[in-house]
Amino acid sequence: MSAGTAREAWRDDFLGANFEAMELELAPDEEGPVCATLVRYTVPPPETARPRRLRDAFAELTRHAIRRETPRQEKVPRVVLYVHGWADYFLQKELAESLAGSGFHFYAIDLRKFGRSLRRWQTPGYITDLAAYDEDLEAALEAIGADVARRTGTAGPPTVHLIAHSLGGLIATLWADRHPGRLATLVLNSPWLELQGSSLTRSIAMHLVEPFARTDPKRAFRLPEMPAYWESVSDVAHGEWALDPQWRPRASFPIRAGWSKAVLAGHAAVGRKLDIDAPVLVMLSGRTRIQGEWTAELMRVDAVIDVEETARRALGLGRRTAVFRYPGALHDVFLSRRIVRQQAYRDLAIWLESYPG
Repeated sequence: MSAGTAREAWRDDFLGANFEAMELELAPDEEGPVCATLVRYTVPPPETARPRRLRDAFAELTRHAIRRETPRQEKVPRVVLYVHGWADYFLQKELAESLAGSGFHFYAIDLRKFGRSLRRWQTPGYITDLAAYDEDLEAALEAIGADVARRTGTAGPPTVHLIAHSLGGLIATLWADRHPGRLATLVLNSPWLELQGSSLTRSIAMHLVEPFARTDPKRAFRLPEMPAYWESVSDVAHGEWALDPQWRPRASFPIRAGWSKAVLAGHAAVGRKLDIDAPVLVMLSGRTRIQGEWTAELMRVDAVIDVEETARRALGLGRRTAVFRYPGALHDVFLSRRIVRQQAYRDLAIWLESYPG
């Protein structure tokens, strides 16, 4: 079986009813066999792909009347593909349900060496070039195209909206820049577009990392543990979400030299500005507070990235970029407390409605 193909049929996923997963075989690397895992939400979207309530809401939001759409000869299915962040995996069931209700076929991918795709012989999350994830995304998009065609009876590729979080946001941003014409929109949920601090901090960090990345790329740096964000999310601490202790450990995955160099190189590329042709939506918390020990304040801020620096970097991603801020949001806006994430769901659906593809 060639790389990038389905290794087996869809199977029940641990998320429960209405979720299934399929393993995608990728080319092996120096650690052995590699795969990604595609997850799908099996409840089909409603027949009306563009609910009137979303058109009305968008018109009210922008104070402009939206031109009535010319009926298409053939309805093109609309697809969302979700990409997770660092030391993470797909678990956002509510997001899948919300977007399916808004007319989208929902899929998510666990990238190689993360979550459902992590194997016992692999170094968790390890990679030395973010472009290697192109294979994961291409395999997912190929499988999605075939699956949607079977489910809908339509020919031709679906319209694809890519949603990505944190490190996944960096990966998706660079992929979209290298692959013009592939996406209807790119949605970035607290993307990790710059090292915490500034480009100067990144430059210093790259000089420190470079020698180790060259001579001992899997060297793990001894860094202070920062479990406070995990405590804000996990239902065994102060959050409301069940987290797998292997796939999303309290202390994250070890930070290694080769991986660090790859991420810093990605940040540098964003810093030079990109030219993404698809409309981009960046969703961020209202404030940042990064600290090791948990306090109640961390339930209402981003404890991982610098949201102000990220907002500035967002303006260099492409010609059509919007930044939405959510006071009280966590680093993962869709894992924030209910009132925040429900506002984010509504905003996302309305924004996607304005760019049908």
